[in-house]
Amino acid sequence: MTICDPTLTPDDFDIGALREKYRRERDKRLRPEGQKQYIEPVGAFADCYESDPFMPVLPRDPISQEIDVVILGTGFCGMLTAIQLKEAGVTGFRSIDWAGDWGGCWYWNRYPGIQCDNDSYCYLPLLEETGYMPSKKFADGWEIQEHCRRIAKHYDLYPHAIFHTLITGLRWDEVLKRWRLTTNRGDDIRARFVVLAMGPLNKPKLPGVPGLEEFRGKLFHTARWDYAYTGGEWRNPVLEKLADKRVAIVGTGATAIQVVPFLGRYAKQVYVIQRTPSSVDERNNTRTDPQWVKTLTPGWQKQRQINFHHAAMERLAPGEPDLICDIWTEINRNMSATLAARGWPDLTPAKYLEMREVEDYRVMERLRRRVDGIIKDKGTAEALKPYYRFLCKRPCSNDDYYDTFNRPNVKLIDVSGTQGLERMTEKGFVHDGVEHEIDCLILASGYEMTSELRQRWGIEVIEGRKGLSIYDHWREGFETLHGMMTHGFPNLFFTGFTQSGVNATNSVTFVSQGRHIGYIVKEALARGARTVEPSEAAQADWVRIIRETGNDVSQIARECTPGYFNNEGEKKLRWFLGEPYGPGFYAFEDLMQTWRDRGDLDGLVLEGSEGPRQ
Repeated sequence: MTICDPTLTPDDFDIGALREKYRRERDKRLRPEGQKQYIEPVGAFADCYESDPFMPVLPRDPISQEIDVVILGTGFCGMLTAIQLKEAGVTGFRSIDWAGDWGGCWYWNRYPGIQCDNDSYCYLPLLEETGYMPSKKFADGWEIQEHCRRIAKHYDLYPHAIFHTLITGLRWDEVLKRWRLTTNRGDDIRARFVVLAMGPLNKPKLPGVPGLEEFRGKLFHTARWDYAYTGGEWRNPVLEKLADKRVAIVGTGATAIQVVPFLGRYAKQVYVIQRTPSSVDERNNTRTDPQWVKTLTPGWQKQRQINFHHAAMERLAPGEPDLICDIWTEINRNMSATLAARGWPDLTPAKYLEMREVEDYRVMERLRRRVDGIIKDKGTAEALKPYYRFLCKRPCSNDDYYDTFNRPNVKLIDVSGTQGLERMTEKGFVHDGVEHEIDCLILASGYEMTSELRQRWGIEVIEGRKGLSIYDHWREGFETLHGMMTHGFPNLFFTGFTQSGVNATNSVTFVSQGRHIGYIVKEALARGARTVEPSEAAQADWVRIIRETGNDVSQIARECTPGYFNNEGEKKLRWFLGEPYGPGFYAFEDLMQTWRDRGDLDGLVLEGSEGPRQ
């Protein structure tokens, strides 16, 4: 078992001056159009999202079927929901996805260097149940997708899957008391219950660079990596076909951090186009120690996940070690050491947050000084320094990213002052009035995370009772019971970051939500209910609880440099974690278990053949 010491973070700086520096860096990146700076895929570029470069889309006859449950999504979220339905005894379900196999974002993302950036022993679900142990702390993408397939086989999920199918519409049929699903394959599927389990990394987004459609070179998004063009393959990304190519990559987030070292190693010329730098700590991706594995006892993964959650999102208890020991847990690990040295004083929440803010500044300053210690060109080093709070942008780690900028063939193009690329041309891009000719443009621009729901989910129509659109219903914010159902949309369940508990390990959140959904579906079927939905009163009460007990992140979100974490800095604030239950994930788990144990489905209205009852 690895237990780590607190890190040595500097304190020889002026927090007030840094706070002002953070503000200036944010302001020069704010764009009045907010999310509208990104565009929907159009033309030939849109076609690549309606094809599958990894597996042929085989013709099939349209499906006309009535089914108990349809789950939309076959990534971790959809997979774990399906398993929880099975655990509840519900087997009449289908799982639908445009991908050609299980895995979700781990099916589509096959770019060079792809790994998870959370501890694999926490992040990969069902390790003990499947008897699998990741090969290293941060597993490669292909290994994670293999584990998804392993889980699907272990739980016999393949017979339930409908792959290579896009949902085009989801409408409630009041006569049938079912959801009618239409697809791009001509299907008519009538489901009693539907679970939206597309996950938070469902739909790639594209930067609205002027003239993007004029570019005549190669263009692709990292979520559809083209190894036929670059050379190499998923498990062996030797990009030898780039030896005579000039390549530009747009974005310096978690994806680009992993891709750039490979581009620098193989391409003739690389331009890294950056609006906001990421914080990048050392990776230290150790291989799994077989001797450590022998020491593990049943239940070890759950205990590790609890420890990670404490260290990353809440606080470590007195005497609780940090078992994870990486960038995600550094601040709380250091906080624990400071509090222990002071005899664990009884701090008010405000005082604790004040101390944590100081440690946040210290850790970020350590990361900035790491840049100076690696990059030779001082101008490039300064441009790569992150000036914002720790969770304003996804923390990254990589042992090769900064060194890549010391290569003569790699040039950083910092567009923070112009808020993005000036424009594209047929031959390349223009920055500061100078055209740079390139052969290939790679978009590492991420996914729709906090944009409008219609963009995020990619389903044009979702209509509940009386034709009410979910996009209109939630236009001013979420309105749910327990984050998983909403009034006016019977038999429809939501997963992800809404108004429920959020764990530091996404897969733990998805298991929790799937368990609750499985219970409600099982009970509704057992009680002969045709519909189940929250009462307006119960929903209003839950929204009140969420708002009253939630941790107010509005101030830090508005202080952050714009990005997907804070809805690109728009006035209409959306935090990437939604509106989580304030007392914490495990408090939410206890609340939901108590609710289920009572067995009265409090707050839900069930309608059977005899009419509605609560």
